[in-house]
Amino acid sequence: MKNNITQLSTHDFGQYFDHTLLKASAQKADFEQLCAEGVAINAKTLAVNPAAVRFCAERLEGSSVLICAATGFPLGQATVATKVFESIDAIENGADEIDYVVNITELKAGNIKYITDEMQAIVTACRERNVVSKVIFETCYLTDDEKKQLCAVANRIQPDFIKTSTGFGTGGATLADIKLMRAYADAAISIKASGGIKTLADTRAMIAAGASRIGTSSAVAIIGEYGAS
Repeated sequence: MKNNITQLSTHDFGQYFDHTLLKASAQKADFEQLCAEGVAINAKTLAVNPAAVRFCAERLEGSSVLICAATGFPLGQATVATKVFESIDAIENGADEIDYVVNITELKAGNIKYITDEMQAIVTACRERNVVSKVIFETCYLTDDEKKQLCAVANRIQPDFIKTSTGFGTGGATLADIKLMRAYADAAISIKASGGIKTLADTRAMIAAGASRIGTSSAVAIIGEYGAS
């Protein structure tokens, strides 16, 4: 995606967004609304928990909107085998993209082999099924050195995206983190900014810093603001 969004139509601008509903209390009517909104704004994906994938995929049939499933979410504390199974199950139910959370405990223990093996297993499962893979760092809990270590692992494994946050941690996307990730990750790896992005100004800043996908539950309002600007 372009870093300069000024000349985009509202329709094309929608392709920056993973329109998100990950609340535990979400009801069927909320997912119905999410699907309708996703089509209306031409979102790239709807980001949902795995249990909602089939429900949303059935309602999006015939549209261009994809389904993104969040796995190992939001803590990243499931085993590698569980994360792989959950990802494959979500794909079989209709997910087109997988966002998984790294095991921060193992990262902070310096167990880079674990982090590498986990990333390789999940990215390979996605790649074999022609599904986009995104690795959630949960940057609010990490030092800059740990973020750089994760970028180095990603450079070896080559997921499609690295991503800042779940939106359930103590903080969300920051410009500093986007810039760091863009500086240390290979150019072939895209960056998704998520967590706390609520306005058009937030979105513009994240894209200018190097993000090419925005995860937010505020996509409708942001695109409306863009259309009125």
